[in-house]
Amino acid sequence: MRSLRVRILTALLVLSAAGAVAWQLMPTGADHGRTITVGTTDAVTSLDPAGAYDAGSWALFSNLFQSLLTYRPDGAAPVPDAAKSCDFKGDDLRTYVCELRDDLEFPSGRKMTAKDVKFSFERVKRINSDAGPATLLNTLASVDAQDLTVTFHLNSPDATFPFKVATGAGAIVDRELYPKNALRTDSGADGTGPYLLKSYMKDTEAVLRPNKHYVGAVQNTGRPIRLRYYATPPALAKAWQAKQIDVATRQLPPAILAGLSPSDPGQQIVESDSSETRNLILNVRADSPLHNPLVRRALAWLVDRQELAGTVYEGTAEPLYSLIPAGLTGHTTSFFDDFPKPSVKQARALLTEAGVSLPVRFTYGYAKGRGASAEETALLKQQFEKGGLFKVTVQGYERTLYRKRYTAGKLDAYAVGWVADFPDPDTFTGPLVGTGNSMKNDYGSKKVDRLILDSRKYASRVRAAPDFRALQQLVAEDVPVIPLWQRKEYVVSSVDISGSQYVSDGTGVFRLWTLDWL
Repeated sequence: MRSLRVRILTALLVLSAAGAVAWQLMPTGADHGRTITVGTTDAVTSLDPAGAYDAGSWALFSNLFQSLLTYRPDGAAPVPDAAKSCDFKGDDLRTYVCELRDDLEFPSGRKMTAKDVKFSFERVKRINSDAGPATLLNTLASVDAQDLTVTFHLNSPDATFPFKVATGAGAIVDRELYPKNALRTDSGADGTGPYLLKSYMKDTEAVLRPNKHYVGAVQNTGRPIRLRYYATPPALAKAWQAKQIDVATRQLPPAILAGLSPSDPGQQIVESDSSETRNLILNVRADSPLHNPLVRRALAWLVDRQELAGTVYEGTAEPLYSLIPAGLTGHTTSFFDDFPKPSVKQARALLTEAGVSLPVRFTYGYAKGRGASAEETALLKQQFEKGGLFKVTVQGYERTLYRKRYTAGKLDAYAVGWVADFPDPDTFTGPLVGTGNSMKNDYGSKKVDRLILDSRKYASRVRAAPDFRALQQLVAEDVPVIPLWQRKEYVVSSVDISGSQYVSDGTGVFRLWTLDWL
């Protein structure tokens, strides 16, 4: 019996040789037919890659589908998966060419071709689902397919395009089994990833079996997996304590995580730094009481992140003062610089300058059952109502209705967790504050948009740091979002499981194939 506690300090912009080696170190247990059961609170919103842009769905996609590129554990640069090679053609970062492998086979037995890749990318953009990843492909103008060659034509220089290709937005589907102009709505999935979907019950479980025809970046497909979905962290904790699951990840309750001990002989614990963040999103529409930036700045003066991280999250999250989290190029402390500590006096002065009637009344919505959302919301409401400056009406919603409410502009404020799509600061800029962003709060800024475009011109991402710093300063002035915290990542497993340290590492890939029995 043993307990393992690993602290992974992830240098997301440095590809470590150790990461490349670790990816191929697969465990060699004897019983290859024995299923490993993994529990999570991340929900799957769609089995169709064109209709989902959330952590739970993309975690499943990582295992069922291939993209042209993928990431090694802790890797910063994408590497070939369904492709043999991918490179920019020329120096203007507008033409990206990939050569597809010639030995890829869909579950139907049909060979994958470049036409399937073209179909998959164009389909994401054509369907343009409100819940889908089309915004990630906003620099993609067109795709050509000839034999095994795929050529992407971009409408502006985009050094981050390879990163986006490696995400769930680049998942390749069988063009003969997915509708061209609509989402697939059955409970099936047809991809060429390390696993095949044996069965699926929404909000209950996904049963995966190794794909014997898989070829790509993964050296060995793993054990059969049963991925169980739990509505709340307490429900996940109950299943873990009852030994109904072998691995628990994303997310046990903060109180449970804070109490984990490396001396416990009954479990293994992997704790790693993470780029997962949570932001308070403010509705800037003309009919919102938070339309005036002075009012939003007043709110920023009232947020006490230290109290939030220490009481609600019990030290399992760190206060965050910028859009880009710590550990990524361009990280700053712009919100600490502008709002160094909570101040009712400063907030009142801004509201007086805005000429608004006090208290300013606004609605705050949250997703029921999602981590500590209710506790977080209650504390933020208390902080905002100090001094009688604001009056907050709080309402919790089932997660699907919650998204529908805020995307339709029905909420004035709402908190949204954000898991990196790929290991680059760009994933925390365009999708969060670019015009037409995924937060659906109607925020747009020509200056911010220009900085986003400028940051994508540099193949050397360090050179983009000044653009990212300037962008975050503008965000601190406009306050369309208020950064709250940055979470640590935890994976807890039974002592007879190996490979859990590679499952989740901030690259956006959920590596179930690394799990094995000791």
